[in-house]
Amino acid sequence: VIVNTANNDAIDAKMIKKIYLGKTKSFANGNKIKVFSLASSQEETEHFRQKALKKSNSQFKSYWSKLAFTGKGTPATELDNAAAIIAAVKSNPNAIGFINSSAVNTDVKVVKSF
Repeated sequence: VIVNTANNDAIDAKMIKKIYLGKTKSFANGNKIKVFSLASSQEETEHFRQKALKKSNSQFKSYWSKLAFTGKGTPATELDNAAAIIAAVKSNPNAIGFINSSAVNTDVKVVKSF
């Protein structure tokens, strides 16, 4: 899980789960979080959802369908690849995303590995 290098918030596994399940919408400083995800079909996405969120892809989609239907949240913005997520996180100090650890570079900060 990566954030902008300027982000100094304490982000642990519990907070990551709350962010990706729409239960936390802002960092401790009050800034609204912009959440990014890889496409559901990607292996990294399934791994992240299983390990970080304790949900399968189908459980995750069902969960967000209910939230979106009731107007209680907006799921993460899906991007095509790790480079797109790195670029999005690098350009927004309030962004969070996940990528394969092999794709991480100095443009972003790793806050948690799953």
